[in-house]
Amino acid sequence: MRLSSVVSLAAPPSCLACGHHAREREPVCAACRRSLRWLGPEPVLLHGLLVWAPVAYEGAARPLVRALKYRGAFPAAAVMAAQMAATARPARFAEGTALVPVPLTTSRRRRRGFNQAERLAAGLGVRTGLTVSDCLKRRGGGGAQVGRDREARLAALQDAIALRSRCAAPERVLLIDDVCTTGATLAACAQALRAAGSRHVAAAVYALTPGR
Repeated sequence: MRLSSVVSLAAPPSCLACGHHAREREPVCAACRRSLRWLGPEPVLLHGLLVWAPVAYEGAARPLVRALKYRGAFPAAAVMAAQMAATARPARFAEGTALVPVPLTTSRRRRRGFNQAERLAAGLGVRTGLTVSDCLKRRGGGGAQVGRDREARLAALQDAIALRSRCAAPERVLLIDDVCTTGATLAACAQALRAAGSRHVAAAVYALTPGR
């Protein structure tokens, strides 16, 4: 018997979303997969930016995002990236597009030890063959966005995101993040990229808050 099979018998694989039993090599159980609400193929327009997501931020999508963001469950990033790539129209990942992860503040990245958007971008890069360009940074300020309305988020993020020094802005960009709530952070990233020379900017996230 293979060692992996012995380990599975001793400690059956758990669903990343609910923690219950999952099949081997299937990190999300069947019940959680059924709870995902798949969105249509068309993007939404937020602050002048086209934003696309495969699922709504409800059901199993919520604990799956939290597993990655707060528990460092990196296999969740692989699941999320695979679902994004599998349901995307080819045009979203057109040749020459750079995958640009939304940056975290320095303090938040220090606490977590990673940026979940970078993990998603890396997973998408493997599946699409596109280059990941970690060219954006947070310049401080802005504070926590949770609980703020759209206007407050936009005001807090103004001038808080910029191109990294010695980085060139890609001509064609697909911004990558885990969740889009109001679109303010994505809009601030797009503004910084366009100001630096990017001509085509859109966004792809794993989950979109319902009603957006």
